[in-house]
Amino acid sequence: MKINSILAVGAIVMASVISVASAEVKDDPVEARVEALISQMTLQEKIGQLNQLSVGGFTPPVAGQIRSGKVGSILNEVNPKVINRYQKVAVEESRLGIPLIVSRDVIHGFKTIFPIPLGLAATFDPDLVQQGARIAAQEATANGIRWTFSPMLDIARDPRWGRIAEGSGEDTYLDCTMGVAMVKGYQGDVIDTTSMAACIKHFVAYGASEGGRDYNSTGITERNLRNIYLPPFEACVKAGAMTLMTSFNDNDGIPSTANSFLLKDVLRDEWGFDGFVVTDWASANEMIAHGFAEDNKHAAELSLNAGVDMDMMSYAFIDHLEELVNEGKVSVEAIDNAVRNILRIKVRLGLFEHPYVDVAKAETALYTEEALEAARVSAVESVVLLSNDGVLPLDNGKVKTVLVTGPMADAPHDQLGTWVFDGDAAHTVTPLDAIRNMYGNDVKVIYEPGLKYAREFSKDGIRKAVSAARKADVILAFMGEESIMSGEAHCLVDISLKGGQKDMLEQLHETGKPIVLTIIAGRPLELQHELENSNAILYSFHPGTMGGPALAQLIFGDEVPSGKLPVTFPKSVGQIPLYYNHNMT
Repeated sequence: MKINSILAVGAIVMASVISVASAEVKDDPVEARVEALISQMTLQEKIGQLNQLSVGGFTPPVAGQIRSGKVGSILNEVNPKVINRYQKVAVEESRLGIPLIVSRDVIHGFKTIFPIPLGLAATFDPDLVQQGARIAAQEATANGIRWTFSPMLDIARDPRWGRIAEGSGEDTYLDCTMGVAMVKGYQGDVIDTTSMAACIKHFVAYGASEGGRDYNSTGITERNLRNIYLPPFEACVKAGAMTLMTSFNDNDGIPSTANSFLLKDVLRDEWGFDGFVVTDWASANEMIAHGFAEDNKHAAELSLNAGVDMDMMSYAFIDHLEELVNEGKVSVEAIDNAVRNILRIKVRLGLFEHPYVDVAKAETALYTEEALEAARVSAVESVVLLSNDGVLPLDNGKVKTVLVTGPMADAPHDQLGTWVFDGDAAHTVTPLDAIRNMYGNDVKVIYEPGLKYAREFSKDGIRKAVSAARKADVILAFMGEESIMSGEAHCLVDISLKGGQKDMLEQLHETGKPIVLTIIAGRPLELQHELENSNAILYSFHPGTMGGPALAQLIFGDEVPSGKLPVTFPKSVGQIPLYYNHNMT
């Protein structure tokens, strides 16, 4: 009798919970719309919403998949005309008319390129960072991109790791602040057609990869996860970030893409995240390489059950989820919940009401005066003055002739930095351009690069630069790293200047002329040699489209250096990992 009573009470309580949940859905127009759609979908159409494909141009096979409801998102298409064609298929030719969400890596600008995120972090200016993200969103959404894979929130304490360029450095609080600023900038204060969904990544601890080697394992304790690596993600979830990406690494043997503790217990239950989770590119089937999944089918089972909602480019979900449901290894309820999370964001973004982009207005949104000025100010504030014996700022009333030299003085593509898929180097203003245009009437500008690119070694080129230096009052040397030397899969064991740059700097120093050295790079470099062979050092983490005017104005005193280091510079690579807030010992 007592057992029956308990069961009856339990049933009443459960019915009450279901009733309250149903009432909440009815009262929320977004949830009501999502549930109405799910109720009409076949299992195949639900699985299709979980599938993201990379496309290039309009192709009938992809259009056919979209028409049959097998694709929920596309990435890497930036032509607004092509995007509109794909959206027309999704909205007007598929059974349920669910729009695509179109994504792209818009990391530090779409067309107008701002300093790399490590440089933005050096500004210590979240308002400026938010403005830059807003401009990036306005440019990208005008061309049909409504979802970006940014900000990267990985705490990074090893400059050998190439992707240190893409984050905010080593400090948890700074990372929280800059991440929230980017989320607010991308998504806007009010969700409208200029809102681009942010994707916080990589969940979690990817920046702690062993040995600074990309895609490598981590072994972070839960205490350190919660104290150091998780807070930026929690801050951005609380700020309204719409999506989250899993990371490539495993932590303590469990790949992020199958880590239910992080994706369910922490992200959903503790933080209340109601957006959707996407894998990194093919990170689902890369669990096979980890030895964690037997095959692609097993990878689909593990990742969906762990809390992943969308599969990017491993085809694991689209190829195997239906079979896994039939075998009882994945529930329809789990798939429904993933679809629910994705549709919720599509509704919130207004994609059902505004699936298309105005092609005529797409071009006019790019490289506006406001955008270029914001990029210039961001570049100015990102530059760090590392040393100065009094040579800076230059007095263009006293300095009559300057030599502009070095492989980064006129490198319009490399100045933009890593993760720049859409920036146009033709719009880049280099230091050489800026010095000539802004100060060429006051000083004579000699240009002799010495080295054509950062990894070149040319005795003849160096000889010409040294010869030119003897005719100048001051040497303005621009050295550093090409953009391809940092970023994903570009880790280095040696983080000193490459090619003939060290030899060139030594020989320039031997002329006895003052040297203002500007380093343009994607990571901290070893600089002991450079400190000994220069009179001043300005450090510019790849500064973007307007880096040239910013650096010229700093050198000639029209702007004042204000950047701060978001990451520790090691004296020797053997000190790594080296960071300021280590435990007291």
